[in-house]
Amino acid sequence: MEDELEHVVVARAESERGELVLRERRSPHGPTSLELRANGVFVMDTLETSTERALAAAALVLVEHPRAVLVGGLGLGFTLHEVLADSRVERCAVVEIEEALVGWVRDGTVPHGPALLADERVQVVVADVAVALAEARPAAYDLVLLDVDNGPGYLVHDANAAIYREPFLATVRAVLRPGGVLVVWSAAEAPELAEAMAGVFGAAEAHPHAVRLQDRDEHYWLYVARVPVEP
Repeated sequence: MEDELEHVVVARAESERGELVLRERRSPHGPTSLELRANGVFVMDTLETSTERALAAAALVLVEHPRAVLVGGLGLGFTLHEVLADSRVERCAVVEIEEALVGWVRDGTVPHGPALLADERVQVVVADVAVALAEARPAAYDLVLLDVDNGPGYLVHDANAAIYREPFLATVRAVLRPGGVLVVWSAAEAPELAEAMAGVFGAAEAHPHAVRLQDRDEHYWLYVARVPVEP
């Protein structure tokens, strides 16, 4: 039962974007898990990680040589973990705007974090993903994975709305090599996102992903677009 759960704050930080809280969720009838919240809004936890893993797995399948990957949003590290499990990946940049979250992952507040960031292929960039991509070299990446919200309909911060619109998507396209792929995760169908991606890349696909979440069936979505390869 929900009222049997005990929530213990493990870490808390304030930034110009508001409050970030990492808390431990303890249940007498199930596993203990970590939960990340931003301004009171649930972001992710360590109990249900299949969507973060699916984001990476589905994207990696689409790229023949994903040597250089950029992950937008560190979260609790599960998307990054899946990327690093692919031996084809030679370099992975992770862009995370919340410096405190990077610290919690690096110092072991998130227990699996230190080993993850110790991988020599990982470069952590503490910045807004829009700024980081605008400053990236053209054609620098084979794959860009964006998981900075729960999708365009469930923004962690209102300013993130720009990430799902054509001007920013055009910036993403510019940093991808020919044949490179963009994958965006969403908690719900986002036809306007698909339309914007198609406007920039020429085509886009929506892939539903079924998950079992707290004893109920849900569908999450992966939105995919590819830079055409010149003939």
